[in-house]
Amino acid sequence: MQLEIDTPEHMAELGARLALELKAGDLVALNGELGAGKTTFTRGLGEQLGVRGSVTSPTFVLARTHRRLVEGAPLVHVDAYRLGSAAELDDLDIDWSASIVVVEWAAGMLDGVAEHWIEIDIRRPTGAGADVADGDEPVEPRIVTITGHGARWRDLRLD
Repeated sequence: MQLEIDTPEHMAELGARLALELKAGDLVALNGELGAGKTTFTRGLGEQLGVRGSVTSPTFVLARTHRRLVEGAPLVHVDAYRLGSAAELDDLDIDWSASIVVVEWAAGMLDGVAEHWIEIDIRRPTGAGADVADGDEPVEPRIVTITGHGARWRDLRLD
């Protein structure tokens, strides 16, 4: 499935829509360059799940667990940027079966980690044609490609 997301608010809304489908044991892999919207997506997902604390870019930690303010599986937000392999991801001792896990910079990191997962690739405009808002980041649209892997996500729809 491919979507065009035109604002950061809509990126957060996409995360919130996906959160409605998630349960303990689910894994979401986010890929995209710096500033693509990975953390904005995760923030919307966390808000919908009702997690405690604010979801921020995981710059100084490899993984942060966000407990829920309501009953349900915690959200584990992982930054795999500094990891070298799926084995190092597995070494984080995440309780995969009891958590909803979102891994940023996940490309090539999921071999053998899970039987089913959702992969989300976010591409943003770059170059001279990209509009610039306040700051350095181009204004949307982002092209978001969502691919379900494994039987659980074969028919994923976020319409």
